[in-house]
Amino acid sequence: MNKALSTILIVIAVLALASGVFFAGSMYARANAYGPSMMFSTGLNNNNAYGPGMMGNSRVGYGMRSGMMNGRGGYGWNNGTNANVTPLTVDQAKASAGKYIQSLNVQGLEIGEVMIFNNNAYVVVKESDSGLGAFELLVDPTSQVAYPEYGPNMMWNLKYGGLNHGGMMGGTGGVMGNWNYQSITPATVSADMPVTKDQTIKNAQAFLDQNQPGTIAATDPVQFYGYYTLDFSKGGKVFGMLSVNGYNGQIFLHTWHGTFVEEAE
Repeated sequence: MNKALSTILIVIAVLALASGVFFAGSMYARANAYGPSMMFSTGLNNNNAYGPGMMGNSRVGYGMRSGMMNGRGGYGWNNGTNANVTPLTVDQAKASAGKYIQSLNVQGLEIGEVMIFNNNAYVVVKESDSGLGAFELLVDPTSQVAYPEYGPNMMWNLKYGGLNHGGMMGGTGGVMGNWNYQSITPATVSADMPVTKDQTIKNAQAFLDQNQPGTIAATDPVQFYGYYTLDFSKGGKVFGMLSVNGYNGQIFLHTWHGTFVEEAE
């Protein structure tokens, strides 16, 4: 092998090695840049600094702003408007939620409040005996498939949280894995929480006064195992929804509903 050919081969080998190192470094940087954003959302902690609002112990959590499958008709965290999608009717939302409840094979659950927004329908599933909220569902207006609401319904729900993770994409075997509800649900979970309903309303209104001026917190929050959810209005019409942690008062603003259409008990 002559000297010129040896030199060329050495140069090619060095370039290939450099390209490999550059590619590995790029992938590492990208993983660190985007990885945490799939699990944590932006929130405000007690020092008003940015921190993980969805999973962390920040004072205010705002939810994930862009979805894992974001887009019209997909399951995602969406705070925009689906202008080309016809909102569901109350009966359609009830039918979809009923199918979801039936698929769980869990006794003692029934449909409570139903709220229709242009992005989705919101359904409270409650316990028949206690009257307390069990968990919250969303219904996609395009597919008419019901699935567990994200946010506090998955993070703070002490009794039905595992069940919700199992059905995240509309069924009992979602992206979080196939959970066994009976094996992971505590035998007894107290509905009593340090933060009372009255304090919840006060906390919610204080938050709204600062962040949503001119809005009024509802005085009938729905109590779940670990948190409360209530809507708020502006000009006499429902304007949005938020949840309040029943143990530390943390507030989580729902950003995925869109414009309110109608509601039914």
